[in-house]
Formats: sequence, C-alpha cells, structure tokens
Amino acid sequence: MLVSHMDPMAQAWTNLLTAGLLLLIRVSGLMVFAPPFSSKAIPLRIKVALTVALTWVIAPIAAASHPPIHIGLESILGELSVGFLLGICISFVQEAMLFAGFLLNLEFSFSLVNVLDPGTSIETPVMGQLADLIFLLVLFSGGLYRVVVEAMFRTIVAVPPGQARFDALVSPAIVTMFGGVLLAVLQLASPVMAATFLVQVTIALVGKISPTVPVMILGIPLKTLTGYVVLIASLGLWPRFIDGRFSALLDAVMRLMQQHVRT
Repeated sequence: MLVSHMDPMAQAWTNLLTAGLLLLIRVSGLMVFAPPFSSKAIPLRIKVALTVALTWVIAPIAAASHPPIHIGLESILGELSVGFLLGICISFVQEAMLFAGFLLNLEFSFSLVNVLDPGTSIETPVMGQLADLIFLLVLFSGGLYRVVVEAMFRTIVAVPPGQARFDALVSPAIVTMFGGVLLAVLQLASPVMAATFLVQVTIALVGKISPTVPVMILGIPLKTLTGYVVLIASLGLWPRFIDGRFSALLDAVMRLMQQHVRT
C-alpha cells in the first residue's frame, strides 16, 4: 500500500527534475544569445543566478501541464535549439541597430573613427556605439527585458520541454527574418542618407558652376552638419521603431517554433 502511494510521488518528482534540467538548458541559451542578458557587462554569477531562478519558476508549471518528460540526446539538442532560436532572433534588433550606426558613420564621414566596445572588446564605429546605447536605453526604459522573460514562458506552450526537434526549414526562415530587419534598418537610416546625398549633389553642382568655390573644404562639414540636424530630428522615431521590431520578432519566433520545430 505504501509503495502504491509513493510511486505517483516519485514519478512527479522525476518529471519535475527532468523538466527543470531541460528548461535550465533552454534558459541558458536565452542568457547566452538574447540581449540584454547576453551582455558581458552582466557578471557571470548574476546570469547563473537568474537562470536558476527562472528555471525554478518555470519547471513546476511545465512538469504539471505536460505528460511525463524523458531526457535524452535529442531532447537536449531540442532545448538548445529553442533557446538559441529565441535568443538569436531577439539579437537581430541589436545587430540591426549596429548596422544603422555603421551606415550613419559613413554618411558623417566618420569611417575611420572607431571606439572600443566594452561589451565585446572590439572596435566599433562611433555611431554604431551610439545606436547600441539608444537600443539599450529603450530596452530598459520600455521594459522590453521583461518581454524577453515573458517570451521564454510562452515557449513552453509553443514547444513543450523535451519534445522539440530541429527542422531543416528553420534556417531559411531565420535568414528571411534577418533580411526583413535589415530592410527596416535601411528605412530608419534613409532620412539621413537622403539628406547627405542631396548636400553632396548640391555641392557638386555649385563646384561645377563656380570652380572658384572651395567645395572640397566646405563639403564634409556641410554634409556632417546636415546629417546631425536630420538625425536629431528623427531620433523621436527610433524608440517606436525598436519597440515595433522587437514585438514583431517575438511574434515571428513563436510562429516559427509552432510551424517548423517538430514536436
């Protein structure tokens, strides 16, 4: 009689520990790839503590709402794929902002001006660093980091722990998603690019009409000043752009998991 009462309890604990281990792997992938948790500015012990805390909260829900979970090589790889997929797609927004900063760096004639990024310990364009700081400011002031944690909870419904498998169609979908983000970045930087292009055309026409005008001396300062004015005027659109692309990418990741990750 005692054994019959202990067997369901032992099964429940086994299911809980198995779900906790698999979700620990999933959350670890999020901490490695998804901003802002992937930043090197966050100490490793803080990341570990946050990973364990999130797993502690999620594991009982997953163990109670899903059938017995089995651990194996396929289930481990599946959890890694879910964490990687969620983290890498969210990081597309940050990489897109860095690309926008790179484009602005060229338009402002700052192609040789680089600064050391403390997060990656590599040299990045100065305008890329500015765009990254704006992204992090919007991320924290808008509470988007909490949206990332919420997305991790949503993955339990889309892909139950221990049942995710790689699908060959995931890679083309990620490439298409990244292409859409880059196109949006070109639209974000287009006002500055268009303004500086018009300044260059105007200076070229003035130099053609009046060769005595020192257009080579006036060209770069005028282009940079015009770019700054247009950039400051358009900065108000950047938070809305980041928030919209962030939410759109999270929804796209959820659809991607439901369609292309085999369970």
